[in-house]
Amino acid sequence: MNQRDEVMRHIVMKRAFELLCIVLLTIVGTHSTYAADDFTPLDIAFKRQAVGRFTFDERSAIPLSGFTPNRVVNLKTEYPQIPITRESCRYTIDGSLLRVTSEKTAESALWMGGFNPFATFDVSFAESQKQSGTAGVEFATPDNRNRVSGVACFDAGQCRSLRWSVLVKGEKLEEKSTNLKKPVRGPFTLRVQLLGTGLNVFIVQNDRNEVVSTHDFSKLIDLRQKKHIHAFEFRLLTQLDAGHEIVINQVNTALTTGVGQADICALTYEDGSPLLDNGRLWFTMSVRGRHLPHPLQGVFSLNPSVFDVRLESIVVFDRGDGLLRNEIASHIFYDRSAEQWRGLTVGFSAEGDPQKIEPKQLWAVSSQRDPRFGFTIMKAAKVDMPGGEEDPHIIYDASVQKWRALVCTKGGPGFPATLYEADRWNGPFKQIAGPVDINSTGCLLQKFGGQYYALFGGKGGQFHVYSYPELNALGALDMDRPPW
Repeated sequence: MNQRDEVMRHIVMKRAFELLCIVLLTIVGTHSTYAADDFTPLDIAFKRQAVGRFTFDERSAIPLSGFTPNRVVNLKTEYPQIPITRESCRYTIDGSLLRVTSEKTAESALWMGGFNPFATFDVSFAESQKQSGTAGVEFATPDNRNRVSGVACFDAGQCRSLRWSVLVKGEKLEEKSTNLKKPVRGPFTLRVQLLGTGLNVFIVQNDRNEVVSTHDFSKLIDLRQKKHIHAFEFRLLTQLDAGHEIVINQVNTALTTGVGQADICALTYEDGSPLLDNGRLWFTMSVRGRHLPHPLQGVFSLNPSVFDVRLESIVVFDRGDGLLRNEIASHIFYDRSAEQWRGLTVGFSAEGDPQKIEPKQLWAVSSQRDPRFGFTIMKAAKVDMPGGEEDPHIIYDASVQKWRALVCTKGGPGFPATLYEADRWNGPFKQIAGPVDINSTGCLLQKFGGQYYALFGGKGGQFHVYSYPELNALGALDMDRPPW
């Protein structure tokens, strides 16, 4: 299967990549009518209750830094000016606006905050007939020798094009311009969604996000490197000719929900029981960007009695090689005996690795810190699981005192579900059942009526139910209006 086929397989099997992503299912009927040992997932009717696709959902945004002109007390102290050329622009607070002017050709910047290669950066331009010059987002080192920028280019009050530029060690490696199909006037927002090895650029106006430019740059500079994360800063870059003016409403940086979500997997305890904390269910979903190397691992929460989905954290992974990676399709659990957060994740970041050192594979991840809040780094190590490829779900089965994982394996047809077993949570694993004879996605090992079952999605809108641990077909969930 070539890369394009694999990309298409994910688009088809996980429609949330392009379509809606979240379906809240509730149990209809009464469990009390069944004895505990007779109750199976086939006895439950699931009815769709709500649906939502969260595109840069402001209610869930996790703030990193921001600039609101009318909240600034001392501009020079709070947001230091950074000279780039001999002449610098002039920055003036005018009520709720920042006015940038210059009497000569000038280029300079305002420090806006720290740098995070997995964040979303917004520069909001005000309505003004005088907008001329260029302004936008820049990530740079304080010595100006390393600069990555995306700016909006104005003429007579209209933004007509965008310019992208990469400078590494004082050498300009790339510069590109993108003409907009239709010039845009303020107010609008220039939005840069950073995705580790690449980025998306949007024009946001009237609550509509329009993709206008995309770039992959890891071959030029890999901003996932921890040395760059520590060294770089986020700036508002301005470049003006004499008499030009740029007017800014505000600047913000946040961890966001991206353009959509997929790969839903509940956070659990080591035995697979769902983690219900503070009246909320917790689950991972991938925060979508563009292609396979670009999504991020998000952690979301939901009060199961309503539909109040919200982003709680972004998780990235550290293999100890100096890079922070954005893997996805993770199953994260809390091991109560070890008092540690653990899990398995899928190394989709391999698709964007310029050196192609590691293939896509499963990784065992762990953290002492609770990964459900803010920005979290989990340690990652290779998992010895021959054939294991995607969508892992792991439990500790106390009845046999073994760790068992249901995983999509590579082979015909497609990626069939296969069951593995190990003495330790991080392997090595051996295959004990399967693979099944159908293409699979979204693996789940869950206990119903005191018995574990294996569940996974497939074509035709079905969520299949198989016996555990034999992996014999039992049927499919009774699901109203399935999400694919």
